Amino acid sequence: MRVLYAVGVGVAVSGAGTAGAVVPEADLAYHGYVSMHAGSVLVRLVPRNHGPSAVADATVRLRWSAPLADEQRLPGGCARSEERGVVCRTGALAADGLGEEIRLTVRLRGVPSEVTVDVDTVWSGGAVDRNHANDLQRVLALDTGDSYVF
Repeated sequence: MRVLYAVGVGVAVSGAGTAGAVVPEADLAYHGYVSMHAGSVLVRLVPRNHGPSAVADATVRLRWSAPLADEQRLPGGCARSEERGVVCRTGALAADGLGEEIRLTVRLRGVPSEVTVDVDTVWSGGAVDRNHANDLQRVLALDTGDSYVF
């Protein structure tokens, strides 16, 4: 089924001929910290839905500026998506509510002195997010073991 969203008016039209359905709206954001030491990067983040609609589930993407090592041990709900990326499920997010913390550690190829991590939403459970000002976080982490908050 092909779904097209008319963002300006909040109407969805599907290939099955359904028209006039109201598309839910949610505003997803992520806050947490990144730390790096000896080629290992720890990311802890908490998803937040500023609403107005609840989201049954969403997917957050994390992309590193350096390639990830071939073997990774990722927590449940997370999967390798590309050479430098991982995606994780957020679980249900109530309107104006916080989700469960997502915590993962990845190994980079080699031992770079710094890395950037981009955090953004790939899928918002069918909801439209009209506020793109808080969709993308970019964090620079130095190989010091210090925590860099976003």
